[in-house]
Amino acid sequence: MGKKIIAVNAGPRMGWNTETLITEASKGAESAGAVVERFNLFRLEKYTGCISCFGCKKEKFKGHCICRDGLTPVLDAIREADGLIIGSPNYLGELTASFRALYERLIFQNLTYNLESPCCNDRPIPVLLIMTSNAPDTYFMNMMKNYQQTLNRFVGPTEIFVSGDTLQLKDYSKTDWPWTLFDPEAKQERHDTVFPQECAKVFKKGAALVRF
Repeated sequence: MGKKIIAVNAGPRMGWNTETLITEASKGAESAGAVVERFNLFRLEKYTGCISCFGCKKEKFKGHCICRDGLTPVLDAIREADGLIIGSPNYLGELTASFRALYERLIFQNLTYNLESPCCNDRPIPVLLIMTSNAPDTYFMNMMKNYQQTLNRFVGPTEIFVSGDTLQLKDYSKTDWPWTLFDPEAKQERHDTVFPQECAKVFKKGAALVRF
């Protein structure tokens, strides 16, 4: 039986940059023989970030978030998976609130507050973390490296991939206010030339996730 990879979309826009890159990475995983289960955080039942109940700090719930809501199936699936693909757009210099909610609960359930064994996750899995942004791809690299470091420690070996200067609209001229911050022609050219190359790169990274 092939490996199981969980793919999580923490962005709201279907068919756009974040979802496209997650889909390509998922196709890469499938090409390497994996079964991919997909979740879209904006399509789930109501959920929250960590509520600091400390239930996961009890021995019988170790490594398990006990809060039951729309994120529970996602956390359960990741716990049993062989790899994780997760992508989010950048909103105001951070990843989405939906990503943060999952991230808080994914990490905190494995944090023990114990100096000798700070992480109770005894089954680390490889992670591919994707971010899309209309800013250049170097702008938020320190933030992404911080996420990488924490995921490395509490989930498993993590690779980050950033797609910057993305196309946000099909036609920038149809906005009510002129978006003079951007050059629509340059955005389109990058989308037509660079973005397909990025899709090919994450396809390979998705396949590599399975072979890890």
